[in-house]
Amino acid sequence: MHHHAQLYIDGHWVAPASPGLIAVENPATQQSIGQVPEGTAADADRAARAAAAAFPAWAALPGAERGAYLQKIADGLKARQDELGRLIASEVGMPVKLATRVQAGNPIFTFGACAKIAAEGFPEERIGHSLVSRVPTGPVACITPWNFPLHQIAAKVGAALAAGCTVVLKPSEVAPLNAFLLAEVIHAAGLPAGVFNLVTGYGPVVGEALAAHPALAGVSFTGSTAAGKRVAAVAAATVKRVSLELGGKSASVVLPDADLAAAVKGSVAGCFLNSGQACSALSRLLVPAERYEEAAALAVQAAAAYTLGDPMVDGTRLGPLASGLQRQRVRAMIDQAVADGAELLCGGSHPSEELPLGYYVRPTVFGRVRPDARLAREEVFGPVLAILTYENEEEALAIANGTDYGLAAAVWSADEGRALAFARRLQAGQVDINGAFFNMLAPFGGFKQSGYGRELGRHGVEDFLETRSIQLPQRQG
Repeated sequence: MHHHAQLYIDGHWVAPASPGLIAVENPATQQSIGQVPEGTAADADRAARAAAAAFPAWAALPGAERGAYLQKIADGLKARQDELGRLIASEVGMPVKLATRVQAGNPIFTFGACAKIAAEGFPEERIGHSLVSRVPTGPVACITPWNFPLHQIAAKVGAALAAGCTVVLKPSEVAPLNAFLLAEVIHAAGLPAGVFNLVTGYGPVVGEALAAHPALAGVSFTGSTAAGKRVAAVAAATVKRVSLELGGKSASVVLPDADLAAAVKGSVAGCFLNSGQACSALSRLLVPAERYEEAAALAVQAAAAYTLGDPMVDGTRLGPLASGLQRQRVRAMIDQAVADGAELLCGGSHPSEELPLGYYVRPTVFGRVRPDARLAREEVFGPVLAILTYENEEEALAIANGTDYGLAAAVWSADEGRALAFARRLQAGQVDINGAFFNMLAPFGGFKQSGYGRELGRHGVEDFLETRSIQLPQRQG
């Protein structure tokens, strides 16, 4: 059990303003595995003021020294990687081996990368008689989701600290335990008091208090599009710098000359990662109409390989969804797709008889999904793939771009140049060609209602910087 009764504010573990606690549940067993404080607006205020007080000294610290702190954090997380993998697997349900590699490994890499970026610094630039520099935005709030909890924390907190900002972190109440482990590592690394602060609680209370707080200069949020709109609206009252990483309905477009078997297998993997609980999940598979039957059979075959089960057991490839509410939403989307006339090829909303406990949803594939159907336009956030067909490339492009989202996409073709030309026309923040691997140093973020701003690598750090120009007097003669 992981019981936390204190918040981390101004370099100390402190009692929250209210005695309320939030229970944290293991989605595979439906049993409580810990608790965290139910923070209040008063706690958010205390943390924001601590971050604001610590900002001038942290911003003035040479980048190499900030980088050294960040490397200590990376090393501290590395020493506890196996513990982190097990903890996050128990919070969100990702199979433990994958969680150890991805959910724990990615944050370690990110903090290390941010350490190097901080040490490299942000050189000033001369433009005519102006001196242009990049300076830290100020104290910021980082509000993070539950699906890749520590990965998203690292992408924001690591980048903010590298840029010279101080931070108040509000993790998701669904999966907050890993944030306390991070706070322990940060405390051991010796960061100056107030540079990093942790306040747990609910979004409408703590999240909104941070977004509205006048002492904070920015807010970086990852979550649903609806919640992101609310964060932006609240932050607008103080004209904060806002970065939003929101939903997606990403298309995987298989061009006619592609290796269909490889494309379908790769698309299913891109849809089912973390039980489909990924904003960039490839949840729409677009195939030529004349190859639909073959693609459908391949998708069913690929889905069958995703063994549903306890995330702590070897051989499990698909764990539970993170909560009962999430399972309810996904099942409702599946039932709606059936009612709308989509062809259910495998899976479905009924529970698995072998798994009476846990928030499981069987790997599900729908075929002959209409582009205007709800399943083709709205984010499911579960292991549900929709197969759509097209007659020509222009129709494929129109379907792929025909949603409110623009986070990610994929293109498959035997001709890399053809795939690249198609990729350049997609309205998406990142596009994979022929199953190319995710790049942890490249910018991540979306177009349209998938949000604005970028995370990861140097672009992610620069999201926490402001640009200033100083006009120098010109000598006469």
